[in-house]
Amino acid sequence: MQTEVVTIPVGTAYRDVAALLRKKGISGAPVVDRERGVVGVVSEKDLFRVLYPFYRSFYENPEMYSDLEARETKAADIADHPVERFMSSRVWHIEPDVPLMRAGAIMLARGIHRMPVMDGGRLVGIITRTAVYRAVFEIHLPSNE
Repeated sequence: MQTEVVTIPVGTAYRDVAALLRKKGISGAPVVDRERGVVGVVSEKDLFRVLYPFYRSFYENPEMYSDLEARETKAADIADHPVERFMSSRVWHIEPDVPLMRAGAIMLARGIHRMPVMDGGRLVGIITRTAVYRAVFEIHLPSNE
């Protein structure tokens, strides 16, 4: 678990979310309210999804999506949209005492790459798939070097 967690405040604009993720070199972060309660999670996938159509929209109006240059302007059109419009609002979390393999199983089963670690409703850390993989391999498959 990482205890230093980059968070995104509610109301943060798309452009600022993208800039923060890029600056910090991370692919996602919890979205928090003023009391630092976790209200969502935003990832590069969420940012990317906004730029592309849903299948239904594409099939009903393919002409809207055939002009790729026009699609390029989509990012500019949504630059000021608040994070609440594109974040994942269903948040799976774990408590600090959850075993590593259980945390990994939850992430794999739910198709998520990061989970807030909560203690008494308070954000105390974050766990990522990468951290789980590394820990499992270090514990169970140590290097012979």
